[in-house]
Amino acid sequence: MGIFKDRKKKNVITFDPETQYAVIRSSICTGEKVAGFKNKVDGHFVDVMLIRTQADEDRFMEMYGLTEIKTEY
Repeated sequence: MGIFKDRKKKNVITFDPETQYAVIRSSICTGEKVAGFKNKVDGHFVDVMLIRTQADEDRFMEMYGLTEIKTEY
């Protein structure tokens, strides 16, 4: 039982607006959406969470204090 105790802790990815921007990656084939952060210099994408509903997108934006987010295909 003790092994699964830490699963409820949230692992929040740090976001640095100086070097990264928030983006939703959307597949044109499957429609799958993943929210995360993209490095402004090298384009490296760090995924944070799967977006299934508008509520998921709203929660992501609230977690990181975002007012808008762009979508890339």
